[in-house]
Amino acid sequence: MDVRLLEATDDPERVVCTAARNDYAAGFVGEQSFAETMAAIDGETLAAKKRTLVGHLLDHGHFGPFEHPQATFAVEGISRSCMAQLTRHRHVSFDVQSMRYVAFDEVDPAAVRAGEMVVTPPAVTDPDWVGRKQRDGAVEESVVEERERIFRESVARSVAAYQELLDSGMAPEDARFVLPIGTAVNLVMSMNVRMLMHVADMRAAADAQWEIRELTERVLDLAAEWCPLTFAHYEEHMKGRKNRLAP
Repeated sequence: MDVRLLEATDDPERVVCTAARNDYAAGFVGEQSFAETMAAIDGETLAAKKRTLVGHLLDHGHFGPFEHPQATFAVEGISRSCMAQLTRHRHVSFDVQSMRYVAFDEVDPAAVRAGEMVVTPPAVTDPDWVGRKQRDGAVEESVVEERERIFRESVARSVAAYQELLDSGMAPEDARFVLPIGTAVNLVMSMNVRMLMHVADMRAAADAQWEIRELTERVLDLAAEWCPLTFAHYEEHMKGRKNRLAP
């Protein structure tokens, strides 16, 4: 899995603060300097004032201003299973690699064995892995070896069948039906800051599936660099709470 920030609103927390101050300002924020807009906020510097206001907004549930800054991420190599969970977030915009127009017609068998074309769940190779609603805990090494054998053989059969169907002249949009739900896919997604916090509340939670939780944590790492005051506050005061942010 690879996650990269493609594009994002410049100085997103300045945008958040300007939008928030507009709600209580007698003057027009479009004609003021940022210093004038923030004059009534506590803090010795503009950076301190931004930190004060961002924290106040998040603590008091004033999330509207966080809908203005937007970021676009490129994601490589998540499973179709993970994608199905992710795309349920209807306020996020997606473009997904199409298996109607992109045919994996010359796949290296080594890539299949290495898990590059099909995402491999940790339970296939890790004897200590315990998944949600799993009946038993850790298992013997021999059990894991058998799991891996079954998994690899099943994937190899599916990919081989896919190649044979393509070779027979079947369109990729129909041949893809034999591929497993773990088949890797690339996508681009865009969301605003409020939606990113909502996705994180749902998908970075302890009860989220391992793959989408990993994806969300990587997005949060990038968000912390792009929008540092907001996501530092989110990480310290909001992440993991029971009352999750609504979209």
